Amino acid sequence: MSPAANPTHDILCIGSVLWDVIGRAHLPMRLGNDVPGRITRGPGGVAMNIAMGLERFGLRPVLLTAIGADAEGDELIAACRRLGLVTDHVWRSPDLPTDRYMAIESSEGLVAAIADAHTLEAAGDRILHPLEDGRLGTPEDPWRGFVALDGNLTETLLAEIATRPALAAADLRVAPASPGKARRLRPLIGHPAATFYVNLEEAGLILGTAFTTAPHAAQALVAAGVAQALVTDGAGEAAEATAAGLVAAPPPKVTQARVTGAGDTFMAAHIAAQARGAAGATALETALRAAAAYVSGNEPA
Repeated sequence: MSPAANPTHDILCIGSVLWDVIGRAHLPMRLGNDVPGRITRGPGGVAMNIAMGLERFGLRPVLLTAIGADAEGDELIAACRRLGLVTDHVWRSPDLPTDRYMAIESSEGLVAAIADAHTLEAAGDRILHPLEDGRLGTPEDPWRGFVALDGNLTETLLAEIATRPALAAADLRVAPASPGKARRLRPLIGHPAATFYVNLEEAGLILGTAFTTAPHAAQALVAAGVAQALVTDGAGEAAEATAAGLVAAPPPKVTQARVTGAGDTFMAAHIAAQARGAAGATALETALRAAAAYVSGNEPA
């Protein structure tokens, strides 16, 4: 049986899997403020958030990441398994700690965040070995299914992935992780089956220009060589572009309860919709509704 046809694997999620430590306040905040709120810790990271969303939408995700062989790493692996995620191929580091993300959110949105993904970055291409040693594929018989890829990988590794035989036949779904890492995606422009999921700011950083609308940004990404581009703009109109055309839609209006993970939920919902055969406006609107439900607090984190 080809690895891509394995009935226990629908999609690979490659990138950051870590502990999210998030403080949420229901008041506006400015630099130096000290306000009451709630602090939570849970499984997070872009690849993890996408995987959790995909599992909720009925797919079976496999995690390819680096997690420390420490107590926090053991706890994180156990949490992933309870959530229905496949962790058999995770690279465990005996020398490095499990990564963390820390964020502060106010009633107005994200105030600040720090992503400590140093263990993932240090792992390099060791997280990809299952794609080349026969467990999930080989360079001669590559993985042919969906792959969700996040920009927490190093720019060097992302550039290698763009031409790596083991991923040459994959349907790559790519997220930058944050505006600060958006430029890392540039080497993936031109991959024959790469879909970029970005916001308006990230689209501009990737292409070195400023956009005022999501449709314009999505079309520009496709013109630059991206096979499919999804661009969001907060409460503004979102767009999906391919060589075949453009569709756009506004997100539902909801009361914001949280921010971190909304873009990952949008991406997971869109992948799941397309995996079920939806396309164009149907897939885009499905993803927007899922992200809105998440932001409003009506979907699990």
